[in-house]
Amino acid sequence: MEFRPCIDIHNGKVKQIVGASLQDDGDFAMENYVAEQDAAFFASLYRDQGIRGGHIILLNAADSAYYQQTREQALQALRAYPGGMQAGGGITAENAALYLDAGASHVIVTSYVFRDGRIDYGRLEKLVSAAGRERLVLDLSCKKTAEGYRIATDRWQRIAEEQVDELLLERLSGYCSEFLIHAVDAEGRGGGIEAELVRRLGAWSGRPVTYAGGVHSYEDLYLLKELGQNRMNVTVGSALDLFGGHLEWRKVLEICKADN
Repeated sequence: MEFRPCIDIHNGKVKQIVGASLQDDGDFAMENYVAEQDAAFFASLYRDQGIRGGHIILLNAADSAYYQQTREQALQALRAYPGGMQAGGGITAENAALYLDAGASHVIVTSYVFRDGRIDYGRLEKLVSAAGRERLVLDLSCKKTAEGYRIATDRWQRIAEEQVDELLLERLSGYCSEFLIHAVDAEGRGGGIEAELVRRLGAWSGRPVTYAGGVHSYEDLYLLKELGQNRMNVTVGSALDLFGGHLEWRKVLEICKADN
């Protein structure tokens, strides 16, 4: 299991937020932490420690008054750690090259490939042509519903028809190199991981999966290792000491590396 760090950028600032609270209207989000340092600071820290594969997420919509500030923060972070981090948030076939050329190892995509609640395979193929399958990460962040874990798009504000299950993962594996999956209901709440989702993902042995959402103790990491069969990667946000939390990032790194 690898520790995959995050740099979430909202309104031009590095933040940790309650994921389900994010709203485009008024650029609102419930904040757990707002960093004094810029995105490049955190990217440089991860670079100096040799921690690869983390993600930089732009949380503002393209028509937001803060979008340019947020994008510039993301680009500065990518330039600080070329080839070391992934970039997501508003990625399309038309702008993927911008982030790859700025230093992103991969681009992360959700909303662009969904239309009317379903996957638009035409757009997905355009993305593969623009970025290359080996540099494309599909974000299948999801919310639990009566029908199962359904994908949340448009900065987690719209619920798609598609469900995260083994069939979907197999179907999409031909278009990407990895999956990033936030448990949206758990994201930023510090109430523990979404165990049922982790168990389901751990039963699948295909492409690498990074899980995010709810990690708030070292015990959560051990549970994630067990349920994920030590082959899922993990992101820790609000609980991490880098973002005002109580989990020491060095210890988190040690736990993730153990017995790999």
